[in-house]
Amino acid sequence: MGTQADRQIPVHTRPEGVTDDEVKAAGVLSNALETVERARGALYDFHQLIGHADLMLDEVVELLRSSGNDELADQIEGELMGRNVVEGRWTFQLVEEFDENYWSFFRECEQVVRDKLAGGVPHLFEAEMKERRRTHGLRHHEARP
Repeated sequence: MGTQADRQIPVHTRPEGVTDDEVKAAGVLSNALETVERARGALYDFHQLIGHADLMLDEVVELLRSSGNDELADQIEGELMGRNVVEGRWTFQLVEEFDENYWSFFRECEQVVRDKLAGGVPHLFEAEMKERRRTHGLRHHEARP
């Protein structure tokens, strides 16, 4: 098994000729992608929460029927259970469309910009910020592991 030093850790060095604005543009786009990743997580949370709530309706219908409220049970079972959350779609379809039409394209764009402006190196903007802010020679302020 290799040591930590054997792992491939990117060297966060600015490619020759890359401007400050280009590094910043790649950094801001990377940050935007991180925000989209968080939104995607919230969308998956929404998907799972709605699915859980829909499954809970089984118990609601059972309790309504056992208490003699068949009309209410019929309404919940017939009109609410399995209902689309938006026209023609359940949440899994929202997730799929988001992933296919937005998230995957956003990731591709970020990769293209990073490849063109930063030689493919991730987090170059942050690496340069770290270098400016760290105290050289002080423990826990090392440039790399």
